[in-house]
Amino acid sequence: MAEPELPGYFVAFLVLFGIAFVAVVIFMIVSVTKNVRVARRGGMDPWTTQSELAVRAANSQMLAPAAATQTLEQRLAEVDDLARRGVISADEHSAARARILAGG
Repeated sequence: MAEPELPGYFVAFLVLFGIAFVAVVIFMIVSVTKNVRVARRGGMDPWTTQSELAVRAANSQMLAPAAATQTLEQRLAEVDDLARRGVISADEHSAARARILAGG
């Protein structure tokens, strides 16, 4: 009894799938290798790079609220400037000054 042969399109599909699978695996290996090299060159542990960057960003002054980086005088001057230029109304100016002076 002869064994049934697989249809030609199925064999072609398996070959193409195998080639695609191998290509994806090679791409992943190359990507991971490049990322590890870049992380090490940058002085970071490749396995904790995402956490290190998150901590650096959280501690960065770039992400700090403006109020935390400005003195009381600077914040009041900014509100006064906004009122002088007509960006905020007199009521908004008074409320903003009161909020800044109250520590908020």
